[in-house]
Amino acid sequence: MMEAAADAMIAVGRISGAHGIRGQVKLHSYSGNIGSLRAAKKAQVNFSDGTDTTVFIQRAALHGGKILLTLAGYSSIDQAQSLVGAELLLRRDQLPATEPDEYYWQDLLGLAVQTDKGQRLGSIREILETGANDVYLVRDEATRREYLIPAIARVINSIDLQAGVMTITPLEGLLDL
Repeated sequence: MMEAAADAMIAVGRISGAHGIRGQVKLHSYSGNIGSLRAAKKAQVNFSDGTDTTVFIQRAALHGGKILLTLAGYSSIDQAQSLVGAELLLRRDQLPATEPDEYYWQDLLGLAVQTDKGQRLGSIREILETGANDVYLVRDEATRREYLIPAIARVINSIDLQAGVMTITPLEGLLDL
């Protein structure tokens, strides 16, 4: 797996609803980082049917623990409702650099997962937010077996994006479920 290009798109949140009657939308942010949204002028919205559109961010603000976005050309509740459920993406170069041992979800999806003893488990197909920590859904496509791997330091040994591999030390019983 190669390092992603600066213009690669990264999902930063999901539009969860309309706010008010003037076309604002509520964003469920994947990172909680509003700075990137405030700095960004342009974003991409991906719909579940595979279509996408470009939007222009006029304002990003915190309101009651949620992020509210004002988008150019969206001035009614009906227009805002048309975006609900869609993912909002920014170019990688619009986002802050990651700290050591910090990764964007897009970088992890598809990584091969193996144990520290060399057992190949499959690849990361989905990342679940649980509140306490993320959980990686790992699937072996050949056997259709799935594992839920907690994203915690005592389980995740290493992540090598160049090689496309995550190495884990499973907790007792984790692979028996």
